[in-house]
Amino acid sequence: MYQVIARKYRPQSFADVICQEHVKSTLENAIAQHRIAHGYIFSGQRGTGKTTIARILARCLNCVQGPTSTPCGVCASCKEITEGGTVDVIEIDAASNRGINEMRELRENVRYQPARDRYKIFIIDEAHQITNEAFNALLKTIEEPPEWAVFVLCTTESHKIPATIASRCQHFSFRSVDFQELVDRMSWICQQEGIEADAEALAVLAAAGEGSVRDSLSALDQAIACCGAKLNAAEVRALLGAFSLESLEKVTEALAAADSRMMLEVVDELERNGHNLQHFSRELSRYFRNLLVTRIAGADTRLVAASAAQREKLGSIAGQFSEEDLSRYLQLSLDIFRDLQFSLQPRFHLEIGLVRLVQAGRLLPIEQALAGLTPGPVIAPPARPPSIPQATPQAPSPRAAAPPPPPPPPALKRVGPSPFELDRVKKGLPPLEPQSSAAAAPALQAEIPPLTSGDPRQRLHTYFHEKNNAHLADAVENASITVVGGELNVSAPKSYGLYFRDKAFDDAVREVFGRPLRLKLTTGDAPAAGPSASLAAPPKSDAEDEVTGRALANPEVQRFREVFGGEVRKVRNLKE
Repeated sequence: MYQVIARKYRPQSFADVICQEHVKSTLENAIAQHRIAHGYIFSGQRGTGKTTIARILARCLNCVQGPTSTPCGVCASCKEITEGGTVDVIEIDAASNRGINEMRELRENVRYQPARDRYKIFIIDEAHQITNEAFNALLKTIEEPPEWAVFVLCTTESHKIPATIASRCQHFSFRSVDFQELVDRMSWICQQEGIEADAEALAVLAAAGEGSVRDSLSALDQAIACCGAKLNAAEVRALLGAFSLESLEKVTEALAAADSRMMLEVVDELERNGHNLQHFSRELSRYFRNLLVTRIAGADTRLVAASAAQREKLGSIAGQFSEEDLSRYLQLSLDIFRDLQFSLQPRFHLEIGLVRLVQAGRLLPIEQALAGLTPGPVIAPPARPPSIPQATPQAPSPRAAAPPPPPPPPALKRVGPSPFELDRVKKGLPPLEPQSSAAAAPALQAEIPPLTSGDPRQRLHTYFHEKNNAHLADAVENASITVVGGELNVSAPKSYGLYFRDKAFDDAVREVFGRPLRLKLTTGDAPAAGPSASLAAPPKSDAEDEVTGRALANPEVQRFREVFGGEVRKVRNLKE
């Protein structure tokens, strides 16, 4: 019967185990000094050699030449442990034997001496799945076992082992296998099997294992079954569903060119070829991570799990972007991968995520944007007639690569009377005489009083008296009303709150002030100030007016307002 590579080339001595030097040296010294503990905990990720070293330890202890750190491998004990047929080395799968009854049976078995060997060794795999009650039943036995009993608990989740058990055992944490050592191990196995494999193909297999020897060897076995005696990187990638560096490079090309269309074409190509979009997003995150690490640590770093040619290629790509850009791209790609976990429309999420990557590449740091605000002459925008609406001129974008603004739409020719003329006809007013824009501006300013002229409450009160609306007139009379910017602040007793939410009040505000205002209503039990009370903001002193005037006249402040817009509401002298 065929035996898979992971079992055929399983290490049979400490010298064959790779990348666990801290565990091997400690156990070898303990055996040489006859300081063998009665309990061990081997923890670490899958496929790093936990169960393998537990079996090697059993061979070292029960070899006819032992205890020794170099078992002979030819005696009956070594052969039976290798084949898994000895009665004195008991392997228990805790995933299916996790209850209290199984632990009670194990406790009874510990009492009997070994049938032939020197030690009776219990290897408990997936020990974290044992229940708390079962651990409690095993507690006293692990604390004070017979002199011939040794327990080895193997687990991938050591934090689930109770502290009462962990404190009675020696804990060894297994590390993930180094990328280059894993490649060298597979290269040696390929030589033994007569398989021809290039370095890039082995790198793809090692990357698929993610630090696990067993996963990488299983992938190698699958690749040999698919490709035969010669392995090449393209076929191995197609078999494992991996993405080549060239396919991922299309994303960075689109980012460098700020081309959103190219991003959408990448998604379309993935969809047409039947690739898993969620897997692509994961590989994209790893790709940006490798670019960021290469950008920081250089192309020759060992922190990137890739071949030398791939690391050199990553270095040339990473040089096109800054660390800030790559950090931003990595975070966004992780967000895409997270969204695709629960998405019912993965293509849509991937498309919008990749387009966001392009948009993020156009962002400028705030320091760079502020550095572009050099002092210079301030050019006031040209005056325009109030009666002719025009688009407000925008400040030029600080990024030179931004596309030019689209041309303005052609002017529309108005047919028939305007809405303003129709409104004047409804009110019985005479039609406006045509006049030039220069003469229309003073006339319009004289017709519509500014929002800040007069007492807002008095103007509303007069309006409602003229409309014979006694309820709203009374509500306005007992309220405090101010206008701040585009907001109408009303403070009134609770009994008048419904009047100010009436549509008639909104219509009156629109007619009195010439445009709609946003209502901010405050109601309370305290009576509002009387009609004669002044609710306007306290007048500024001459000193405050002088400080504000000097600040707003500063060329840099004016340049900043041109670029970013906004409103200066208060100016404070920091020297005071």
